[in-house]
Amino acid sequence: MIVITGASDGIGAAIARRLSKDHKVVLFGRDEDRLQKVAVDCGNADYYAFDINDSTERNKVVSSLKNVTVLINNAGVWHKTGDLDSISDDKINEVLQTNLVSQILLTKALLPNLRNKEGSAIINVISKSGVTAQQGQTVYTASKYGIRGFTDVLRIDTKDDPIRIGAVYQSGTNTDMFRKAGEDFPTDTFTEPEDLADVVTFMLSRPKNLWINEVRVEK
Repeated sequence: MIVITGASDGIGAAIARRLSKDHKVVLFGRDEDRLQKVAVDCGNADYYAFDINDSTERNKVVSSLKNVTVLINNAGVWHKTGDLDSISDDKINEVLQTNLVSQILLTKALLPNLRNKEGSAIINVISKSGVTAQQGQTVYTASKYGIRGFTDVLRIDTKDDPIRIGAVYQSGTNTDMFRKAGEDFPTDTFTEPEDLADVVTFMLSRPKNLWINEVRVEK
């Protein structure tokens, strides 16, 4: 069973559709209408519509899941580019909670089910902003540098277990994430979500002795 967060649209939805061809997928997302449509595309996959930052709901969902073998942390939000003093305190908290804290807590909750299973994996879809500082992205970059560090240390801490830890550092992707944050720049020349879905599928198809720790996707 593969759990995919942020699966109602964009990269998460593309990953879900791609992996559902060969695996049972479980979808997490906030937009129930969109999530339901993706679930239908995935052969009526199970889905849970909730805010991943809501600890009560998150723990309730996790406790109901059995036989999880793969976790793909993909949920994320963007803040409109600009100097730090242009970003509201609420937006700072939302970005850090969604992109970093909630992913750490979800991983912690599922880790006992994953770390001793052969073929298990955690893949964090992080962003180029986790390795490259870019103007106007102070808080977003902080969240992505944070999840990068978390991923690297988790890989070290689980090196004696069969679980595999991977990361994807993608450049700008053609999704609604930027529009939702109020950006108005064109994204049609960005990387397509379906191409990133192929990357994640390829990573998961590798035998354990050929596991790919990270992939950097530039366009």
